[in-house]
Formats: sequence, C-alpha cells, structure tokens
Amino acid sequence: MTLRKIVLLLTVTLAVARLQAREKSDVIVMKNGDRITCEVKQLSSNTLYISVDYILNTLSVDWTKVDHIDSKQLFLVKTEDGTVYTGTLSTPETPAGRPLQIEIREAPQKIVTLERKQVVSVTETSSSFWQRWNGQVGSGSSYTKGNETAQYNLNSTIGYVQERWTAGAAYNSTLSSSAGAAVSTRNQLTLDAQRLLRWNNWYGIGLVDFLQSSVQGIQLQNTFAGGVGRNIINTGSSFFTIYGGFGWQRINYQQTILAAQTQQVTVGLLGTELNLFRFDKSTLTVNGKLLPALSQPGRVQFNLNASYYVKLWGKLNWNFTVYGNWDNQPPPGFARSDYGTSSGLSISFGNPFVH
Repeated sequence: MTLRKIVLLLTVTLAVARLQAREKSDVIVMKNGDRITCEVKQLSSNTLYISVDYILNTLSVDWTKVDHIDSKQLFLVKTEDGTVYTGTLSTPETPAGRPLQIEIREAPQKIVTLERKQVVSVTETSSSFWQRWNGQVGSGSSYTKGNETAQYNLNSTIGYVQERWTAGAAYNSTLSSSAGAAVSTRNQLTLDAQRLLRWNNWYGIGLVDFLQSSVQGIQLQNTFAGGVGRNIINTGSSFFTIYGGFGWQRINYQQTILAAQTQQVTVGLLGTELNLFRFDKSTLTVNGKLLPALSQPGRVQFNLNASYYVKLWGKLNWNFTVYGNWDNQPPPGFARSDYGTSSGLSISFGNPFVH
C-alpha cells in the first residue's frame, strides 16, 4: 500500500469515528426568548455552531444574540493571551449593560469566569482520545482531450488538540501528465507538534518534513527542525504566528549520468502561519518556511502552502491551493523551483483550523 493510500485511509477512519456525535443535551437561550436544545460544536468569529437532532445541517448562530448557554460537556477554551482551559460551560446572569461572561467549570470547586471578548475560540472536546481529532480531506482532478493532459491532487490534514500541546500532520500530492511529456509528481508530508511554554502565547515547536519532487529531481528530502515561536495575533477571526530555530536536511537527488547525489545540510528555520476567517463562509490559511543553509552559506530554500476554503454546505468545502518550493543553489543540472495551483472539494471533521 502506498503512502498516499495509507494517509487517505487514516483520514477517512478518523472522520468516521468523529461523526459519532455525542448526545445533544446542551441548551442555548436567545435574547428573544427562544430556547434550543442542541449540541454546541464550537465558537469562533462571533459565530456559535450548533447541531440539532431534527435538522441535518450544522447551524450558525450569531453569538451576540445569545443570552444564555448551559452545557455539561467538555470544551476547550482558548483566550487572547494564550491561556487554555478545559471544562463545562455556562453563562451567568449579568446586569444590563455589562459584557456577557462565560463560566468554565474545570473541577467541581474550580470555576473560571471570562468576559466574552477575552475568548478566542470554544471547541468541543472530550476525555475520549478519538473525539479530540480534527482535520479535512480533499481531492480534485481535470482532463483536457486536446493535448491529453490529466491532473489530480489530494490533500489531507489531521490534528490532535490538548490543553498545553497540539500535534498534526499534513499531506499534499499532485500529479500531472501530458502527451509527449514526462509525468510530474510532487508529494509532501509534514508532521509537527507544539507545546505552550510558561509565557503567554509562546510555544516550542518540532517539525519533520518529507518532500518528493520529480520537477526538481528530488527523490526524497528529509527535514528535521525545532525551535520557539510566538502567537502575534490570536483572535476569533484571525491568527498569525512566527517561529524560528534550526534544522538538518538529507536530500537524495535522482541519479544522473555521473552518479546519484546525496546532500546533508544544516539549516536555520524561520516560519510563519496565517489564518483568516470570515463568518462561516471562507477561510484562508498560509504556511511558509524559509530555510537558509548554515553549512552552505548563500544557499536558501523556501516552502509555501496556501489554501482558500469556501463553505458550500455543511462540512463540504471548495478549496483553491497554491504550493511551491524554491532552492537558489541546487546541484548543477537540477531545477530551482516546483510550484503550481490546484482546486477541488474537501470534507472537514472537527475544527481543522483550531490552534
């Protein structure tokens, strides 16, 4: 079984496990007096997402119109300063004109009270290992008869969230073939883990990346890196972080007339991630990594993955992706870059953009 099939199978398996929704016993009361028994999914961008037994789709509720919420289920609550809480939720009565507050009961005798504006996101979680997963899987393809050109793409992300740390994997694959030309392929698998440090919004990060690019002649590029990062912007509608550190690469190039080439490179690491959310409609995610070679001064690599998601219905999204990797000093005879775009449909489970 190929790596692509393994990743796809794992993603689908986790998605099926996630679809086993919990009991819909949460209660929200609107300011106009409407009372709804439901399953609270998450809160982001002033939008409360809920699921009701007798309605097929997930509903989006204006958070500013909610008067009261009460749930005995566990939620992961993240604030602007990077603090993370896990507990049940309720909203105590507040005097007229006072900001809406959220009570988080972490233990029977431990209650934390926050103003709504302090809360960045609320995501349902569980003591169950399987219900802490989130992510998405998508694919697209095209064919042109005139020049017999065929293209396909596959992308998948998986994440696991705890109070103080997160771990995830992202896989991207593209293939393009055309009459009279060699088939070009690009596959990238990235594993990462983050742990919050003692200081607000600071975290430690570890990265492992595997890249194959027929255009650049890369059979396999292994990258192992680690460092420290900080969340610069962390609100319900936007997220921006930067991180830096050091890493090591082993790059196996395709065999040439002379010989196969293998390089080992010590690199610096400067990375960034940007997420922008627009009221239950669209999401933009941008991930970029700059890798200056310390053992080969003057050599610089850059890797980019950016996706724009538009919600179509329920968990179904349309996505447009830009990908690429650049190297200003590859071995003689090898291409400096490999980049392109793709589009297709994707299905999400959990909250694939939670941090």
